[in-house]
Amino acid sequence: MLGGGILLGDSTMVVGGTGTGKTILVLQSLVNGVTQFNENGIYVTFEQLPTQVYRDAKNLGWNLRQLEAENKFRVVCTSPDLLLKQSSDGGYILDEVIRQVRPKRIAIDSLSHLEMYAKGNELRREAYRLTKYLASKDLSPMFTWESHELTGTTATLTKVGVSFLADCIISLRFVEIESSMRKAMLVLKVRGSDHDKRLREFEITSKGVTIGAPFSRYEAIMSGTPRKSWADETIDGWTKAFARKP
Repeated sequence: MLGGGILLGDSTMVVGGTGTGKTILVLQSLVNGVTQFNENGIYVTFEQLPTQVYRDAKNLGWNLRQLEAENKFRVVCTSPDLLLKQSSDGGYILDEVIRQVRPKRIAIDSLSHLEMYAKGNELRREAYRLTKYLASKDLSPMFTWESHELTGTTATLTKVGVSFLADCIISLRFVEIESSMRKAMLVLKVRGSDHDKRLREFEITSKGVTIGAPFSRYEAIMSGTPRKSWADETIDGWTKAFARKP
């Protein structure tokens, strides 16, 4: 879907409502980085305690404690104001962790928490400062952004003016199809790549996020209440007509 993946040093924004799978997606990317590509990772959370992160990851088959023991991974639980605060010598709270782990990937969950400490232009400035700090450490940052709408939208990103920070934007959303809530993934933006423009269904399984086929039979999926395409409606109509007994 990303047209080959994220380029080294590029930033990724994962946008979605509560329960869409943002945290699992970024954690899975970090774990895959360590286990498959020898790229150490750091997970920074403003919401959960480390014990919660370890527990939820273990349910998906990811032993974060073991990765930490091997000095390949670190879970950091902090607050946005502490993360952004500079010490008297100009350093940041993540400096020592980065020196210890020597990561290539980092996830900040979630960037929208900055709104509690900064507004408007100040929010954009602080988000920009954080992004540049991570880039200076040769990291490929992933951010999550909480959308308040149930079906998910990227309008909030544009509203606060932080979408310019991301080289890649991935939207996760709920869609209602035939009285059932399903999940859809859309890659909205990837700089320098001819990415997949189609919405694809995804599921959260016992092994993490599994991406399936595109929603080819439905229209208006971005609205959250899709309908069958005109072609499928016509075919269904003819099928029912020919199935009737004379």
